[in-house]
Amino acid sequence: MSQNKIDAQSFSADYLARAYGHMQRILEEETPAIEKVADVLAEQIAKDRLVHVFGPGGHSNLASQEIFFRAGGLMHISAILDEGTLLSNGALRSMAIERTPGYGKVVISDRELGGDDVLILVNAYGINAALIDAALEAKRRGVFLIGVSSREHADNSSPDHPARHPTKKNLHDIVDIAIDTKVPVGDAVVSLPGMTEAVAAISTFANAFTLNTLVIHTISRLLERGIEPPVWRSGNAPGGDEANGKFIGKFRHRVKAL
Repeated sequence: MSQNKIDAQSFSADYLARAYGHMQRILEEETPAIEKVADVLAEQIAKDRLVHVFGPGGHSNLASQEIFFRAGGLMHISAILDEGTLLSNGALRSMAIERTPGYGKVVISDRELGGDDVLILVNAYGINAALIDAALEAKRRGVFLIGVSSREHADNSSPDHPARHPTKKNLHDIVDIAIDTKVPVGDAVVSLPGMTEAVAAISTFANAFTLNTLVIHTISRLLERGIEPPVWRSGNAPGGDEANGKFIGKFRHRVKAL
């Protein structure tokens, strides 16, 4: 066994710096797209309509959960938490399903989304079959479609990659507005001496930061219009149950995952 000590703290600090720099880059470069999306979401919420969010793919499901039923999150967010690609049902099963053509179409059809709806599709890499089918079906139904994914990762993934949809399309080529999360190919960003593979993924930070930034911009738009939108308070915070209870009846039967 090697006796060479690795300064893990230094590499952790490098990871922190990379994560911060990555989010700073999103803020600097994607604000115009975020502002466009915020205008759409604010209009939807001003009309008391839901904003749907779907993250088809293993860890991309975390993105749909990040702004749903979350402290400080908009109550008008309705997450599509489809069981098929959730890691809790088996990681290899999840990957197989996200690569299955036709699956995403079934999910969107089941929700019966249409021309009055807005859907945010979030996926770290922007290429898998379930994601692309969901996007294509949503577009066919007239849904206003927003994509949150990495252009770099999609553009640099081989057309023959086994995860790809038969059309070879990328999410950012289909949606009405695309927000680029800039996740590098491979996702992991830290190289340790003696390791063949990089470690420490960046996509969850990128997705969560992008979506929460979008929430901030959307709420700002609404406040500028004199509208204070309902947001969730942590149930573990003082008065959380009481604050949320004022709105539960309004959303209980409209938001499927509540």
